[in-house]
Amino acid sequence: MTIEYLKKAPSRQESIDEETAETVARILGDIQRNGRSAIERYARDIDGWHGPIVLAEDDFARATKSLSQGVKDDIAFAYARVRDFAQRQRESLQEFEVELIDGLVAGQKLIPVNSAGCYVPGGRYAHAASAIMSVCTAKVAGVPDIVATSPAHKVAGVNPAILHTMNLCGADTVLTLGGVQGIAAMAFGLYSAKPADVIVGPGNRFVAEAKRMLFGRIGIDVVAGPTETAIIADETADANVVAADLAGQAEHGPDSPVWLFTSSREMGMKVIELMPAVIAALPEQARSAAATAWRDYGEVVLASSHEEILQISDEYAPEHLQVLTKNPDWWLTRLTNYGSLFLGEETTVAYGDKCAGPNHILPTRGASRYSGGLSVGKFIKTVTYQRLTRGASREVGQVAARISRLEGMEGHARTGDIRLRKYFPHESFELGTLVGHKD
Repeated sequence: MTIEYLKKAPSRQESIDEETAETVARILGDIQRNGRSAIERYARDIDGWHGPIVLAEDDFARATKSLSQGVKDDIAFAYARVRDFAQRQRESLQEFEVELIDGLVAGQKLIPVNSAGCYVPGGRYAHAASAIMSVCTAKVAGVPDIVATSPAHKVAGVNPAILHTMNLCGADTVLTLGGVQGIAAMAFGLYSAKPADVIVGPGNRFVAEAKRMLFGRIGIDVVAGPTETAIIADETADANVVAADLAGQAEHGPDSPVWLFTSSREMGMKVIELMPAVIAALPEQARSAAATAWRDYGEVVLASSHEEILQISDEYAPEHLQVLTKNPDWWLTRLTNYGSLFLGEETTVAYGDKCAGPNHILPTRGASRYSGGLSVGKFIKTVTYQRLTRGASREVGQVAARISRLEGMEGHARTGDIRLRKYFPHESFELGTLVGHKD
């Protein structure tokens, strides 16, 4: 492969550091031992929150009243798009029943988990859209008990736009908790009817590590790292648009990678030239984050062909992937590793982040090689069942007994033997010989 880095990141993303893991393990252990008292101590010490952990109807009413009608209309627009897309996803999942051979009926059922926890970050930015992505999707999936949580901002509490959105989307219980304590409260069921079966939602490195440590006890969406975005651009792309889109995603945080893969040296160099001014024009908080992200994690990769870019992009496996080329559909049919794909100049990652419809909670750190983003399927168990007639049991039982003995599993084999003797007492069957068994 002939590639050239017009800009290469001095460092690549590393795994969760040991200090973070130690901190999370200590907090989780404290909460397991001391329950609510530990939770409330962390809420006071970390978030500066001294009020109730579980919010009430009056809290939602005040939050809604504090928002302008325009804000509420925009949230409603985003909610409708995400809900509609999630409903189409749910409809695409099908239960079925089939007769595999005469008398052997097998089927598939789709059963929502009993409880879901939705973490909504509220640190640097007020992520009202994340509340839609998680709570609304769980609701459409049919989860009967949804717990949502977001950190308080000292005495101001949870951001009112987040509270309004959680209520709109149908959260059954809403907590004023952030960080590890928020994840732990949902996982252990400390303020809800039952512990969460699945916990979803993005967060900082402590949230991600808490989910990772609790995985197995609970299901999770992904162990999320910092937001990452790649753009594939050829000579037909507008360099100003490319630079704006890269800077727009770099504002997520100082450790958010942004990558440009291009077949045009002129395009790559122009974007590198534009980026400092585009970032400098952002407000201070976004400017600081984007400048560091571009300096430390930004890359511009030049390749000689579309096929090489295709290979590079699939190796990076980005969370978000924009295609700004002459023929976006060529990439749609060939790309395999991405969390969500944005085709053509008329769309951008921010549309998906906020209100376009497809979910924005997506795999990072190469996880799109084996996982997609959050969907209704994350909240639904695909389970199976089977039913046999005695005639089918006659055929299946012989094979099951022989394979069991081939594997040295005599107990398994005898569950077939007993049925064959009971149902067909006058017949003889070849049931195999025990292999590899030592008394």
